[in-house]
Amino acid sequence: MSSPKTPSSTGRNMALLAAFLGWLFDGFEMGLFPLIGKPALQDLLASHIAPEMMTATLDRWFSVIIATFLVGAATGGVFFGWLGDRIGRVKAMSFSIFTYAIFTGLCGFATEAWHIAILRFIASLGMGGEWALGVALVNELWTKGNRAFVAGAIGAAANIGYLLVAALSLGMNTFIGTMRSWTLALGGSEWLANYLLDHQAWRFLMIIGALPALIIFLIRIFVPESDKWEDEKAAGKTSHWSTVDLNGVLIGAIAAMVIIWSWSPMGIDAGITSTVAAVITVVCFAVVVWGYLLPVRRYLSRAETAGSITTESRIAVRRNLILGATLAGIALLGTWGAAQQSAKWSTSAELAANGYTNVAQFTQIATSVGACVFAFIAPVIANILNRRLTYFIMCVAAVSSALLFYKTNTGIGPWFFTSAFLMGGLTASFYGFFPLYLPELFPTSVRATGQGFCFNVGRIIAAIGGLQIANLVGVFGSSASAYSALCAIYFVGMALVWFAPETKGKALA
Repeated sequence: MSSPKTPSSTGRNMALLAAFLGWLFDGFEMGLFPLIGKPALQDLLASHIAPEMMTATLDRWFSVIIATFLVGAATGGVFFGWLGDRIGRVKAMSFSIFTYAIFTGLCGFATEAWHIAILRFIASLGMGGEWALGVALVNELWTKGNRAFVAGAIGAAANIGYLLVAALSLGMNTFIGTMRSWTLALGGSEWLANYLLDHQAWRFLMIIGALPALIIFLIRIFVPESDKWEDEKAAGKTSHWSTVDLNGVLIGAIAAMVIIWSWSPMGIDAGITSTVAAVITVVCFAVVVWGYLLPVRRYLSRAETAGSITTESRIAVRRNLILGATLAGIALLGTWGAAQQSAKWSTSAELAANGYTNVAQFTQIATSVGACVFAFIAPVIANILNRRLTYFIMCVAAVSSALLFYKTNTGIGPWFFTSAFLMGGLTASFYGFFPLYLPELFPTSVRATGQGFCFNVGRIIAAIGGLQIANLVGVFGSSASAYSALCAIYFVGMALVWFAPETKGKALA
């Protein structure tokens, strides 16, 4: 059977644009909830929570919603990756974007805190899936010579979304005032304006989160399917997937939620000690890995029986799944332990304000701009050197920049924002590297599922590590020392990467 026609340059560009916009909106929504989550919960909880209980109840719900997001994204990465390998990248990416856009928009109509938890869990399924599918699609459509640019663009996209959130936060009062005037001028009632724009306009901002659904029309009309996936379909290799294997993903998601619950305030209230939580974490994380790997393992077994792959290929894929997930988990844990804490730390009592205002917003802008810059630089370096050496250098640079930021700043000033730029960029350089490297670890038949597993299981590792921050603060006595301690994970990456395959110069299988 002849190979499908090679996509035109327009088709490749439209695929990159669709993936870029999808991940940009992912980043915007991920950064948006920390901005509007607390006013949203204050609004929803005010009618049935006593004022003296509000802070504690709000913090618990906030933790639960963040945890459900991380587990949902991990689950969605595997589920939609599986769907992309089975029915095609383009169709599955359309479904994933529709999922996160529509269910983010529905959050704007929530009337209870648990509504947001459930809706954001479903939305995050699509967010986790969109990354794996977009990376697989553009890598398979673009030529090898352009893949470093593609990886950098995808790595920068989410951070541009974070940058937009920081800019929105700076102009929030002006934004709300303008939208209120427009609502009334267009004939909207005072009640509608209050409903949409009170409490920092959280309902309005959630509702407009549905706008990325418009990207689906762009994808379905202009974006071609991967010719590599079409070849796999023509060869019958997409028929080895089975829906029943998704039960493992469901079991894995439940186990992940149990881990997060055991370390959360709810688990502590239930009498779960740190020792018990550690045991639960080890056991349940083994279940997570087993469950999320089940669809791929079953696929590989069927494909080997049918003669579609060799035993050596099956073993190599399983090894790369574990290595890729661990390398991604190290990077994600470092990010959540360092760069993601910088805005919060900037307003803490550990730093002197020195007359600066809007410090958290400008800190996020500094880290986001750095992330955008270094996301483009990392894949270029990986093409000049090689994949393993580049990852090693990124680990060295990331841990050095984090220690520089948290150990040399005692107050807000020019050096604070300069070091924030460096830390934000160097810890985020991995997100330009992974769209280049992870596709090279897997053949086309399991590429989307493999990437989804590797990158998104890393989110669960990051969630587990992030839940230890309070314990680390108690041990080290300060937030800066706790964040620095979490960044020691990069030393594991420096050693582990030498066991990963070197893929520079090798064509995608």
